[in-house]
Amino acid sequence: MELLQAEPALFTGLVFLFGLLIGSFLNVVIHRLPRMMEADWHAQCADLRGETMSDAPRYNLWVPRSACTQCGHQITALENIPILSWLWLRGRCSTCGTSISARYPLVELLTALLSAAVAWKWGLSVQTLGALLLVWTLIALAFIDLDTTLLPDSLTLPLLWLGLLFNLNGHFASLPDAVIGAIAGYGVLWSVYWVFKLVTGKDGMGFGDFKLLAAIGAWLGWQMLPVTLLLSSVVGATIGIAMIVLVKHDRRVPIPFGPYLAGGGLVALFFGADLTQAYLGQF
Repeated sequence: MELLQAEPALFTGLVFLFGLLIGSFLNVVIHRLPRMMEADWHAQCADLRGETMSDAPRYNLWVPRSACTQCGHQITALENIPILSWLWLRGRCSTCGTSISARYPLVELLTALLSAAVAWKWGLSVQTLGALLLVWTLIALAFIDLDTTLLPDSLTLPLLWLGLLFNLNGHFASLPDAVIGAIAGYGVLWSVYWVFKLVTGKDGMGFGDFKLLAAIGAWLGWQMLPVTLLLSSVVGATIGIAMIVLVKHDRRVPIPFGPYLAGGGLVALFFGADLTQAYLGQF
């Protein structure tokens, strides 16, 4: 422990390597959690109809082993080394040659880089543990929402409560600021949702977005909500307009807002205080 405290570069490097492993696990979460939710919904619907569903093979975050979606080849340990295995396999299944998405190593690299940034910023501390949990969950939520337009309660709600728990001792914000942040984060987007619905008669966003912003407020305090909302709204609007104009994205197809909220929350985590101070310094 003393060595890691005295050598921040060593600690950062170890967290980077650990982040690669976590990134590999996050790929599993991103792929499997929506399917687990869908299976649970089907089971609930069948139960309400009084139907008996046939026993299905166990499917969760741990079993079965990862396999090629095309030929069913089970991924070996050597084929599951973060980033290196994908490069060694040249992005293809070793059995059938089916292309493996480059997003898998990108998620691993993104997780490792952000984890290393957390370790470098907070060192060997409780804040590092909390910030890592926040970063990892935001990455998983962003990609799940990107794929499915879903923000699972099984991630957003524990993230909210964990934020309040870590701020019992004010690690990222005072407890009153965290509680107000959770309430304001949910209330702001809830209000926007209902104003939009009353004006247009349509749903402008999902309830998962409310819970995600509430969780970010619980972690960072209400003071970081303006930064998070401003960044996520500007970037989201810019990309949304570009998709409609340049790639003819169908306006009737919803664009997930969760990735932009997660991105805004990450910027607020690392630079929110500096950005706020720089803005207020102009006055």
